[in-house]
Amino acid sequence: MWISLRDRLVLVFFAITVLAFTALYLYVAPGLRSRLLDARLHELATAARSYSGPVAGTVGSSASGAVVRARVDAASRRSQTRVTLLAVSTAAQPSGPQLATVADSSNPSTTPHLGYGVAWRAIRSGRLASGTETHPSGVVVETAMPVKFDGRVVRVIVYSAPASDVLHTVSVVQQQILIAGAIALLLSLIGGYLLARWLTQRVKRLERAAERVAAGEFERPLAVDARDELGRLAVAFNDMQRQLGLLDKARKQFIATASHELRTPVFSLGGFVELLEDEELDPATRRRFLGHVSEQVERLRKLSVDLLDLSRLESGSLELRPEPVDLGELTRSVSAEFEVSLAQHDAHLELRLSPSVEAVCDPVRIAQIVRILIDNALMHTPAGTRIVVTAGRVNGTVRLAVRDNGSGIEEAVRTRIFEPFFTADDAQGSGLGLAIASELAGRMDGRLQVDSRPGETVFTLEIPA
Repeated sequence: MWISLRDRLVLVFFAITVLAFTALYLYVAPGLRSRLLDARLHELATAARSYSGPVAGTVGSSASGAVVRARVDAASRRSQTRVTLLAVSTAAQPSGPQLATVADSSNPSTTPHLGYGVAWRAIRSGRLASGTETHPSGVVVETAMPVKFDGRVVRVIVYSAPASDVLHTVSVVQQQILIAGAIALLLSLIGGYLLARWLTQRVKRLERAAERVAAGEFERPLAVDARDELGRLAVAFNDMQRQLGLLDKARKQFIATASHELRTPVFSLGGFVELLEDEELDPATRRRFLGHVSEQVERLRKLSVDLLDLSRLESGSLELRPEPVDLGELTRSVSAEFEVSLAQHDAHLELRLSPSVEAVCDPVRIAQIVRILIDNALMHTPAGTRIVVTAGRVNGTVRLAVRDNGSGIEEAVRTRIFEPFFTADDAQGSGLGLAIASELAGRMDGRLQVDSRPGETVFTLEIPA
């Protein structure tokens, strides 16, 4: 059976309250009864030690029965308890020694008959004993003080008092716990329902927002109405929605750019193929057309390779083959590949390489990053650009930097240039190069950074030495 989150929360609050008050009821009531009875027994024991002297003094003396009863009554008044003086019979009886009442501060006809089990314990131990007795009229607390004569117990002074007030107090406490528990259960149901409703409403807002995102709507962020876990979840959701919106926008932009990038060389190739079919073309024109065809094929090859590399990076299937590499020599080799492009761009490339810059890395992928950075500097800067490539060790890392003196990168663009498909200039490139370079750097436990200001832009690759 399906149970909603709201109902589950209400049931949890209700169950917690029931368990708390059940534990309180089972722990407090018995414990309170025991503690109160112990306190009464302690009071009786204190009274027995304090007021038994005059009564015990009559044992073995010639005091009359009236004097004994007077002293028992005085001990009763002072202790505010029932005091009973019992004589221990030493006569041989089939059932053993017997107890006989010598004096009693109360009227035996109107007070419950006591079994004096505590008195027998005091006789056997020869020490003060305390305990309780249960009668039809209620519980009685007792303390028995043994009185010895000639080395044996001959009298027992019993102090007793009804424990009805203790039991009444415990009963009142139990009733109050039950009443408080019923009120707490009602409040927990109401409060739990309201809290659960508030929480489920917030969860439903997240659900509706997720449905909007699934439908392709990224423009309506969630309202963050608290700083708790759901509030932080809403913030994370808004950030995810913003990133998905940017990715969707970049995807659409990439589709448009890729369509343009693919359509132009394909149409160009088609046109050149038709022209090359003309048998009357002179050799010079045919070679020029073939050169254009080669350029368009290279353009298509680069785009397809970039798309394949990005796909393999995002899926984690790109395999790296690290080995000791002289980065200075690798950088010289890659830079030499751009002689024609530099001449066409009227640009100057300067190498500033420290001697013996070695690192354990994948040389093919490092070369790919350097190509992307130099190609990016040529593509997005005006003619006559000066490009400086440096390599060296800094603080236990190897740094490769490509600097140009172009117009710089705006701050709003700088935060997104490593995103796939993003291009600052819609007319140039597919927006994959820097994204691939950044992913490759991360896969090699390094990082690719950019620092740009008007008149200078520096891309820096850092990898472990």
